[in-house]
Amino acid sequence: MSETAREIEALLFAASGPLTVEDLAKRLLEGADVEGGLAELSDLYAGRGVVLANVAGGWRFQTAEDLAWLMTEERDEPRRLSKAAQETLAIIAYHQPVTRAEIEAVRGVQASRGTLDVLLELGLVKMRGRRRTPGRPVTFGTTDAFLEHYGLASLADLPGMAEMKAAGLLSLDLPPDFAMPDPNALGADEDPLEADAPEFHVDFLGEDEPAH
Repeated sequence: MSETAREIEALLFAASGPLTVEDLAKRLLEGADVEGGLAELSDLYAGRGVVLANVAGGWRFQTAEDLAWLMTEERDEPRRLSKAAQETLAIIAYHQPVTRAEIEAVRGVQASRGTLDVLLELGLVKMRGRRRTPGRPVTFGTTDAFLEHYGLASLADLPGMAEMKAAGLLSLDLPPDFAMPDPNALGADEDPLEADAPEFHVDFLGEDEPAH
């Protein structure tokens, strides 16, 4: 390998991005054959795991295209819940069966359709039944997936009500005989959902959380 090729090799390995012929010429001795050195390196690295490539008008060393699969990493990215979704989930867990209007009353802000839809999509909450009140609103409750996700044997293992009240996630006017709800049992004032329940799920799509 010529000295010019060695120098270009060193510069390209140390560079944070592609270097043009002009960039290389500024670093080398005056009159250095930059293009000849690049051609020499290109031949030297041909067929190797690392090759010399011309990218966006500059030159750089990169992994050979046929070995790109070695650099692929597959990993699960956990989906983070927004603050609004966490608050809504906590309210549902402690107040279930709870309607959308009741969620809004506890949070003090209109419940986002998008937020509810995310919780439904993740399987953390489900539509349980219809409240026997005017309008027949749908009630929500947690699922077994909710318990599994948070490592809970049952709802009784949730943080104490005092902690949740302090965080503002539980209303301060709970009845004195309040007991931890059963996520799977319909309340006395609920009816099972009719067969057309999926249309309510669709109704929760595509709306952003309103500003507080």
